[in-house]
Amino acid sequence: MLMKNMSGTADSTSPASMALYTVMYPVFTQLEKEDISSATQTLKAAFIKAEKHSPGLTQQILLKVLQKEQIQVNYHECLLRMAAEEFEAMMIERKEPEFQSLNKKAHTLKRVLSTIPDEILDKVSFLQTIKDIAGAIKELLDIVNAIFRSQQYQNRWAMEQKKEFVKCSKNFSDTLKVYFKDGKVVNVFASANRLTHQTSMILLSFKSTA
Repeated sequence: MLMKNMSGTADSTSPASMALYTVMYPVFTQLEKEDISSATQTLKAAFIKAEKHSPGLTQQILLKVLQKEQIQVNYHECLLRMAAEEFEAMMIERKEPEFQSLNKKAHTLKRVLSTIPDEILDKVSFLQTIKDIAGAIKELLDIVNAIFRSQQYQNRWAMEQKKEFVKCSKNFSDTLKVYFKDGKVVNVFASANRLTHQTSMILLSFKSTA
């Protein structure tokens, strides 16, 4: 459902839309287990449609709720901590080993990224985390390239998402260099969230023709 609505428009793949599937999708999944009516599906469809036409709307709603309830949290940090959650809507269903490997590589990268808030203030641990992230990025790109090579696999949207992923990876690297000078963790969290989001977009782009 999410994939079908998101794959048709570039705007809906904005990093601002990350709140929809990182925060709201677990909520919808839990509600679907408890609600035998169609109310949850209707609510879910409404959020997806609204996010498609106004990328970032879910994020705005969440921030307004936090503000109204006077809950003081670092939004980017919270979003990053939730990045390791796996959602069926994001998983490629094809059974070929390379596609299942892509699922695993993507989850590994998002899991390591999600540990940044816990590791960033310990320089030794954080440097190891950076190495782990770099390794996970390489492994993900390796399997993506292997899929493209196999049987001359063609997927224009996936190719575009791969290019964007490379850009996000470079941006993350550049942000880290600045962080070691200015110490602003929020910029690292935001950049890591963009990389997490783009990892999900790669999965969705392959899922769109799976």
